[in-house]
Amino acid sequence: MTQIDDKLAGIYDGVIRRNAGEAEFHQAVREVLESLGRVVAKHPQYLDKALIERICEPERQIIFRVPWMDDANKVHINRGFRVQFNSSMGPYKGGLRFHPSVNVGIIKFLGFEQTFKNALTGLPIGGGKGGSDFDPKGRSDAEIMRFCQSFMTELYRHLGEYTDVPAGDIGVGAREIGFMFGQYKRLTNRYEAGVLTGKGLFYGGSLARKEATGYGNTYFTRAMLQTGGDDFDGKTVVVSGSGNVAIYTIEKVQEFGGKVVACSDSSGYIVDEAGIDLALVKEIKEVRRERISEYARLKGEGGGAYFVRTCDGTIWDVPCNVAMPSATQNELTGKDAKTLIDNGVIAVGEGANMPCTSEAIRLFQQAGVKFGPGKAANAGGVATSALEMQQNASRDRWTFEKTEAKLAEIMRDIHDSCHATADEFGAPGDYVSGANIAGFIRVAEPMLAFGLI
Repeated sequence: MTQIDDKLAGIYDGVIRRNAGEAEFHQAVREVLESLGRVVAKHPQYLDKALIERICEPERQIIFRVPWMDDANKVHINRGFRVQFNSSMGPYKGGLRFHPSVNVGIIKFLGFEQTFKNALTGLPIGGGKGGSDFDPKGRSDAEIMRFCQSFMTELYRHLGEYTDVPAGDIGVGAREIGFMFGQYKRLTNRYEAGVLTGKGLFYGGSLARKEATGYGNTYFTRAMLQTGGDDFDGKTVVVSGSGNVAIYTIEKVQEFGGKVVACSDSSGYIVDEAGIDLALVKEIKEVRRERISEYARLKGEGGGAYFVRTCDGTIWDVPCNVAMPSATQNELTGKDAKTLIDNGVIAVGEGANMPCTSEAIRLFQQAGVKFGPGKAANAGGVATSALEMQQNASRDRWTFEKTEAKLAEIMRDIHDSCHATADEFGAPGDYVSGANIAGFIRVAEPMLAFGLI
């Protein structure tokens, strides 16, 4: 584990004391602080007025009860969260996650990461995150609707297009956004299209939004490869997950000439040495809402595909040139990193939020593997959400091609900013340091300008 500069060690100790038991939040804060020693040595003003301590403390944390009734008329109680982390660059912006693992520590880690991710886009959006420990799996549309309406009945009072603009995340797609937007409109008696992003195309959504995170990660990873005169063409790629991010990562990698041979869900992973049939994955996941194991079954014997259960292995056992973890936090461990390195991986692009453990990142960097951290590599989703906000504000609607072109430009700018910042602060090729430092400076400067707030 990298040492934290002595000037910052006390700040990290304070974060641990004030946020006991929130391991993911501690991990996210430590990763940023490890990069800032070079910054405070060159710019000591960032140690004044407890600036870094303030950046590590959310501006507001909201926790609330969400009662709802299932189809059998049984009442359930879940817990809702919204952490409004930092608004120095604009209204809070970040997704809502519905998953049993959600707790305040998870949401704080996500909100902290989101703050720097949003800053890297160069767009006027602050950082926030939210969600609930509600599990949407196996629930009917009517149950999902009742939960979303109850959730929004409390959350709406904290939202607004100039205040806080949520989007989707794990467990929250266009269906859930629709139910929540309808309830927000009903409660406020306002058609405030810019208050939620990831909306359906018929009521203010943006073309290219669902593709944006996966496409953006692919653009960023391609830019890393190109710094060494390489590209996706002819490369074997493994993409974990099979949700929105993974599906559109696969799509763009295939467009760039790469061959994706494996993807996964929580039940296990499938391998298809001939290359993943993306149309079949979309059918299974976006239409049927079934497990990824169906892929191997539908391919049939002799189809060249097979399924491995979670308990029998990890997707990172599959040899590849490029790994793109796109499922959930800390899914790729140090052991997995060693396997990937031994199998010849040359680049890793994080499609999920913090999917690689600290040990895995260290091993990749020591081995000279190009590593794109999530706060930079997966910023395409929130960037396109901000573009959706622009379209809503101007009562406009852009073509898919215009939106994707802007996304590609933003991702190239993020890559170049991280690359240049790493060089400037004496860490050439270190995209983790580059992303952390560039994002930090963009957040810190307006906070200094605003005074002690």
